[in-house]
Amino acid sequence: MPTPNWPLIRSRYPALQNWTYFNTATYGLLATTTTEAVNNHFQHRDALACSDFLNWFDDIDRTRAKAAQLIHAQPEDIAFTTNAATPLSLLLGGIHWKPGDRIVTLTNEFPNQIYYAALLKEKGVELIEAEWPQFFDAVTPNTRAVLMSQVSYSTGFRPPLDQIGPYLKERNIVFYLDATQALGALTCNVQQVQPSMLAVHGYKWLLCPNGSAFFYVSPELRQSLHPNTIGWRSHEDWKNVNRLHHGAPVFKDSAEKYEGGMPPFPAICALDAALTDFLEIGPEKIERRVLELTALLHERLHEIGRVTILHKHSPITAAHFPNTDPATLLPRLKEHKILASARHGCLRLALHFYNNEADIDHLITTLQP
Repeated sequence: MPTPNWPLIRSRYPALQNWTYFNTATYGLLATTTTEAVNNHFQHRDALACSDFLNWFDDIDRTRAKAAQLIHAQPEDIAFTTNAATPLSLLLGGIHWKPGDRIVTLTNEFPNQIYYAALLKEKGVELIEAEWPQFFDAVTPNTRAVLMSQVSYSTGFRPPLDQIGPYLKERNIVFYLDATQALGALTCNVQQVQPSMLAVHGYKWLLCPNGSAFFYVSPELRQSLHPNTIGWRSHEDWKNVNRLHHGAPVFKDSAEKYEGGMPPFPAICALDAALTDFLEIGPEKIERRVLELTALLHERLHEIGRVTILHKHSPITAAHFPNTDPATLLPRLKEHKILASARHGCLRLALHFYNNEADIDHLITTLQP
């Protein structure tokens, strides 16, 4: 298989002409192909005065198939949304909780995985934030759900999902996986991980604008999880716009039933363009590129002196500098047109396939005392 032309691919991201970018874990950069796709959608609307709007749903079904391909699912498993909090709220709001039930997540999780679950204390539900070594001990017979990120946003920790998912499925425990902090840099196979639901907001590693999001719902979960957004597209025959159904909707079996109303077409156009790029380059090649660049970054960081890297083999590098508040490093980096972030006492550096060795050189030179 040929090696991707990384310099050519990098040239599609205009922001890199002016910035050295280590901040994809906050926001991914947009390719010219992505912004062009959104502009083309608006131009198409004007050209036909929206007269072909039903065809737009055929377009997003093709995007649905691309999203499914990326995570090794089926198109009927995929629903579109505008963020990751919405499907998580659908899930947690759709479980009939009883006093004594338990939800387990990991320490250093993104607040999405904590806030709604913590509010369920009013129903007698216990939320456990477990350290990774104690995770399996925390999963008791009372555990109804586990909420987890593919990669920790603050430390870069990668839980062994291929072990966790099957373990939870054997015990009929709902497993929610937030892939926002990794999918696009890392691969994910739902056939191996076996989540009940996977959600991803593509504005980070999938390099999309805000609002470009989708979620996977397993066939088993779809049998029991009822939609919580009910609209004109909830009925199975919604495309019959000349004679819309009146009365209680009959839901489809597919995950589309969770969409309810009009989808965000411009955001999905952007997602489609990004997914096309990712699938053409090859998700496995992208993962290899990201991890190789990150390994080089770690090697070079050790040239500076006493730097501790919390976790390796992750697209997110959490670097701890002794006696240094990482937030104080950010202004100096920005003066040199380098963007990064600080999280929980560490400098967070997030490389993607559009970075290169010169970016790392520039960072290390700037961080040198």
